[in-house]
Amino acid sequence: MKRIKGQVEAIERSLDGQGECEEILQLVASCRGALNGLMAELIEGHLRFHVLTTDKRTLPAQLEAADELIAVVKRYFN
Repeated sequence: MKRIKGQVEAIERSLDGQGECEEILQLVASCRGALNGLMAELIEGHLRFHVLTTDKRTLPAQLEAADELIAVVKRYFN
C-alpha cells in the first residue's frame, strides 16, 4: 500500500508540476502494475481463507485447483 500511495503521490506531483506526458504515462503504468499485484494477492487471500476450508475436509484436488487458479490470476494481473 505504501508503494501504491507513493506512486499516486508521484503522479499528482508530476501533474501539478506540468510533468512530461511520457513521464506521467510511465508513472501511471507503474501504479497500475502495483494495483494489479495487490488485486492478485487479495484474490489469493480470499480464495485461501474464505473459499477453501481450513480443516481436513479440503481435498487435495481442491487445493491443486486453487493453486492453478491463483497462478492464472497472477499471470493475468502481471
